[in-house]
Amino acid sequence: MNLEAFSIARLPRIEFGTGVFARVPDIIAPYGSNVMLVTGSRSFPSTPQWDALITTLEQRDFTWYHVSVDGEPSPQLIDRVVAEYADSVVDVVLGVGGGSALDAAKAIAGLLRVQRSSMDYLEGVGPELPYKGPAVPLVAVPTTAGTGSEATKNAVLSVQGPDGFKKSFRDDRLVAEYAVVDPELLATCPARVIAANGMDALTQLLESFVSLRANAFTDALAASGLQAVRDGLLPWYEGGAIDMPAARARMAYAALLSGITLAQCGLGSVHGLASPLGAFYPIPHGVVCGTLVATCTAVNIDALQARAPDSAALDKYAQAAAILCGRSFSSREAAWQAVVNLLAEWTERLDLPRLGDYGLDPGGLDKVVAHSRGSSMRTNPVVLTDAEVRACLEERL
Repeated sequence: MNLEAFSIARLPRIEFGTGVFARVPDIIAPYGSNVMLVTGSRSFPSTPQWDALITTLEQRDFTWYHVSVDGEPSPQLIDRVVAEYADSVVDVVLGVGGGSALDAAKAIAGLLRVQRSSMDYLEGVGPELPYKGPAVPLVAVPTTAGTGSEATKNAVLSVQGPDGFKKSFRDDRLVAEYAVVDPELLATCPARVIAANGMDALTQLLESFVSLRANAFTDALAASGLQAVRDGLLPWYEGGAIDMPAARARMAYAALLSGITLAQCGLGSVHGLASPLGAFYPIPHGVVCGTLVATCTAVNIDALQARAPDSAALDKYAQAAAILCGRSFSSREAAWQAVVNLLAEWTERLDLPRLGDYGLDPGGLDKVVAHSRGSSMRTNPVVLTDAEVRACLEERL
């Protein structure tokens, strides 16, 4: 087995398993007694785990502050929180929630001791100053199975509207000290969140698997994650799993791996389109991934066959088909068609909306295409033409 050289960027210490959330007070205690809790606005604070956490923090004489994040975080929200707590002592930030809450926690932790605007560090929209830190230590606890934000170094911030953007504040110093992944925290996820976030994790695993920067290390993780999605997503969503905790655990594991692999080797065309779509239209990120992954995969395979027939990505798409479909194929062509068909079938079974449901129409396609050439598109296994990118969108209008 020939192994090419690769480099793995910083990762958090990972605590995975049912019940590990109970260890959080012990995990944060060495950093100090002043903790900022960053959560979503509704889901986690309404659970018994929230009550248990607050009771334990108060019993152990922690001082705690609470910041809630409603929807995807904006630079304005981050700057407002940082300014509000400028004179407060914060020893550790504890982010508990979905990807938006964890991205907000990451950005807040990165800026509390720096006291500069998040706009100073966002890629592509400001002065892009080098981030020198220091960051407040962060402990990240996901309550959904999708973004893998607990394992990444980037905080995605958004401004929505005709002149909007969706960009990353990104640095190794933003990586969480700990990622605490407890599948029990997924038990209250509604079906629409399971569907969208699950397809986000699947897309991240597939895109990182065929990425131009993929390596043996990330390939092993991506393949394992794809198998977990195969065995966990639909049984969890459809409620037919005999062992529902096991289905949730598989998806928590898959999402974590998707965050690790995307952080190491980048993504592809689906996420290249997700950035402008999420900026210009009120489309949840996971919905974009779920509704586009089948058609973008088909377009990628066609473009690779036409212009890069020797690309390793073609073999990897066939490998992904074998994993996701759970069987072997007589030819690569049969495997490619099978994986596209499977992804399209899952999109329908998970009831993922079309892009037109959120206001995208033919008149808006050129603008989305023009703004799709960000960092994710640069690691797509083949350079797509504007016409090919547009075709991906047209298929899901």
